[in-house]
Amino acid sequence: MSQDKPKAYVNTIGCQMNVYDSQILAGLLQNAGYEQTHDPDLADLVLCNTCAIRHKAQEKAYSFLGRFAGTRIKGDRPLTIMAGCVAQKEKEKAFIRLPHLDLVLGTQAFGRFETHLNALAAGETRIVDTGPSENIFEGFPKDAPINPLPGKQVSRFVTIMQGCENFCTYCVVPYVRGKEKSRDPFAIVEEIKGLAASGVREITLLGQNVNSYAGNNGKVCFADLLHLVSRVDGIERIRFATSHPKDLSQDLIQAMKDIGKVCNHLHLPVQSGSDEVLKRMNRKYDRDTYFTRISALRQACPDIALSTDIIVGFPGESVSDFQQTMNLLETVEFDAVFAFSYSARSFTPAAKFSDQLDEQTKRDRLNELLDFQEKITEKKNKAFVGKKVTVLVEGDSPKPRDGFVKKNKNTRQMFGRSDANKIVHFATDKAAIGDLVTLEIINAYPHSLWGEVCESD
Repeated sequence: MSQDKPKAYVNTIGCQMNVYDSQILAGLLQNAGYEQTHDPDLADLVLCNTCAIRHKAQEKAYSFLGRFAGTRIKGDRPLTIMAGCVAQKEKEKAFIRLPHLDLVLGTQAFGRFETHLNALAAGETRIVDTGPSENIFEGFPKDAPINPLPGKQVSRFVTIMQGCENFCTYCVVPYVRGKEKSRDPFAIVEEIKGLAASGVREITLLGQNVNSYAGNNGKVCFADLLHLVSRVDGIERIRFATSHPKDLSQDLIQAMKDIGKVCNHLHLPVQSGSDEVLKRMNRKYDRDTYFTRISALRQACPDIALSTDIIVGFPGESVSDFQQTMNLLETVEFDAVFAFSYSARSFTPAAKFSDQLDEQTKRDRLNELLDFQEKITEKKNKAFVGKKVTVLVEGDSPKPRDGFVKKNKNTRQMFGRSDANKIVHFATDKAAIGDLVTLEIINAYPHSLWGEVCESD
């Protein structure tokens, strides 16, 4: 690769969909003649793909981009780009805090990115594009590499839809991502075929609410899409996120049961166990409906692993409301919970609610919930001891764990993920990234498992 090519650095903040979007942006930058660098101080262009879901994430984006107001090691400052949800939300206001910013690129402007890059190259600056697009941007550009990120990756994200129309009162997503738009199912399948050809073995389908996917002008529902993706040679596992409880259909539950490649795990955000709070959140279901969905799932897939999202300290949440959430955790026994204290976001209805809770109350409730859930997760993990699970090997473990014995110079401690989304560490002198390995679980930790390779594997 030519050393004369300009270098680009892409920083990602936020969710899995942002990771996918950053891959698209990286591909477009390569199409425009940039090569990637892992050192932002050596970059000719710095792009931050931002998240607006919480105030902390927004401030992190401003802090990162603020570093490039001065000069870098090589000389003049790099071209500086804010992309994604904060860009969509802030628009021209981003220049107040970041006067050196060159481009504000909204969530629906990716199809116009290369045009703006040409304008920047011609000397134009302070460009803002947060306008809508009638069509959803269809993945990677045809001339870009299918894998713009370095290193072998066996698991990849694929966004299948954009936007949200649920308008939960706490959520900024409908305002920064726009209305729901579903990608062409055949374009999705072609992208996944390309990923499979490059060595990817696991796909996670992404959307703000994958249950409402309606491809090919509504003719292809999400359950149909799962069947289409399952027929792609080379793909061994299919995951998806996120599902909305109100739209979890019996057809989808049946597809999860029938399609062998669909992993035995579902992330189903409940947000609260209180009917009153759920109503104020505009979630469009109550706790009994949620329990009914869980019962149907477990009837179809008895061993399914469940995870969820919880917001603690929503405006007006009483002690009784919080205890109902704790009761829901105790009743369902999730394998994992991602819990957060409520963070007010501007121009969402909940930010204007008068009965905001103080930060100390929110912290105390969050800590109580996390402590309680940790015991449940540990119990669920210990239930795997003595069982055999098959993991997709993702790489070397970041640090040795108890039980690691180096039998010879080729022994490595590696980790993989079971179809129930459990991280399992193990010692091996044979397995490689991308292999499917059967392990017997011999130890359980709060957030992972330890296994031994089965002799017959």
